[in-house]
Amino acid sequence: MPSDKTEPKAIFFDAVGTLFYLTRSVGHHYALVGEEVGLKLDVARLDRAFASAWRQMPPRLPIDGPRPDDDKGWWRQLVDLVLDEVAPSLEEIDRDNFFEIAYEHFAEAGVWKLYPEVTKVLPKVQPRFQLAVISNFDGRLRFILEHLGISKFFSHVFISSELGADKPDPEIYRRALSFIRLEPSEVLHVGDDPERDWKGAAAAGLSIFQLDRRKNSLRDLLQLL
Repeated sequence: MPSDKTEPKAIFFDAVGTLFYLTRSVGHHYALVGEEVGLKLDVARLDRAFASAWRQMPPRLPIDGPRPDDDKGWWRQLVDLVLDEVAPSLEEIDRDNFFEIAYEHFAEAGVWKLYPEVTKVLPKVQPRFQLAVISNFDGRLRFILEHLGISKFFSHVFISSELGADKPDPEIYRRALSFIRLEPSEVLHVGDDPERDWKGAAAAGLSIFQLDRRKNSLRDLLQLL
């Protein structure tokens, strides 16, 4: 909460890890995609390859305006790194097919699941505060929120592909604040990632609710408010 104990006017929520999570590991889902294109891929190997590829992806500097391809090219680069590790001899046309199916797969109902307290917490805070999601995601996030039945609680969905800036860069928070015309001291950010959420939002001047699911949950947010 703000240092002067005044109540915030808005609450920003991170998405993945805060509101919802993958039903199984990324490797499991990639293996399902592989089956659709005739590939039998090992889940554990896919998980290791994805973790390695994620670390290799370079951070992106802010740009003016949205990215031209809704970050689809970024995800293609990531998937190519995974396939380089688990299926290096795969033909380009099969890589294209794998990527397109994977890209759609992660926007489908059933791939993501809400944390159990979300449907109890959001209805309680939505009448009192303006709620928004702010996430390093792309346009698929809106379909996911709709599938999960929680899009109705949020006045805005701020995604890095559209704002042209990624967490933990404070610029993504500044651009969201500018859009809703609020000062940093008027917004509380709720997130689970120490770098992207806690440090990034704090650097932009927002108050922070540090979600650490080993120690607390969104129910504790209600007590704080």
